[in-house]
Amino acid sequence: MSRIVVFGAGGRAGVKVVAEAAGRGHEVTAVVRNPAAHPDLDGDRGSGGGPVRVVAGDVTDAGSVAEVAAGHDVGVQVAARLDVPSEEFYGAASRALVDGLARAGVTRLVALGIGSVLEVAPGVRFMDTPGFPAEARTFSLGHVAQLEVLEGSALDWVVIAPPPVFLDGEAARTGRYRFGDGRVPEVAEGEPVFSYADLAVALVDEADRPEHHRVQVAVSY
Repeated sequence: MSRIVVFGAGGRAGVKVVAEAAGRGHEVTAVVRNPAAHPDLDGDRGSGGGPVRVVAGDVTDAGSVAEVAAGHDVGVQVAARLDVPSEEFYGAASRALVDGLARAGVTRLVALGIGSVLEVAPGVRFMDTPGFPAEARTFSLGHVAQLEVLEGSALDWVVIAPPPVFLDGEAARTGRYRFGDGRVPEVAEGEPVFSYADLAVALVDEADRPEHHRVQVAVSY
């Protein structure tokens, strides 16, 4: 059983990651800005499920990261902010995680990426292709900033990027997924949209049994 600290635990990906990790019996610390807004995250899952502790924290503040991450084995970063410029938020969050996790003695970070940063051809990211929406490109630049900070760190990190589509937030967990490389994954005709539930499986698997190190990888069905 591991102790996992999840940053951004109240978001669409975060709630699935917390449920997946706790369901496997891990001790989970769910980090959110306002714990009172997430009463359903807290408590002991019972029947083999691990306990979940909800705490207030700021993923962009290294001191806060260090405080909430102390005593944990691995960090999972799925936090997002839409009210802050993307490059500003992800740059600040990544720097705080690198600093704060080191202070806490946590060496492993599993982070959520974005499919638009994956390549469609050698050296060509999807976000840089003709016709890619300007607003979406601006948001994607935050994830580029995240990668740049992590690449310059001593952390054992992995960034997991789902397909560049709106993920299915309602689909049930199947446990099925496959990792690719740094390219946009090919989607077979008739394949369902990748789900948040199965994204959580992939994220927690990398927290459980690290197979990818200091690299961005695609995940899909």
